[in-house]
Amino acid sequence: MAYVITDACVRDFVCVTECATSAIAPQPADEAAGTVSQVYINPDDCIDCGSCASLCAQNAIYPEADLPADKAHFAEKNRAYFQ
Repeated sequence: MAYVITDACVRDFVCVTECATSAIAPQPADEAAGTVSQVYINPDDCIDCGSCASLCAQNAIYPEADLPADKAHFAEKNRAYFQ
């Protein structure tokens, strides 16, 4: 199970720089960083450690199984970013 970032993300990139597996993108220096509305977690690279969620001051990150019903579509949005 991977973690999922939702629309509460403010792109402060704290989770990106602290991710042990670099599963969160874009990186702050990436050209795409200024064009996306949020950052995304690659479900294939996420190791379910929860570090990102514990760092997120906006509570924008959930384990996929715990996504609120109105945020469930963000699992696919995160996955789609990496395809």
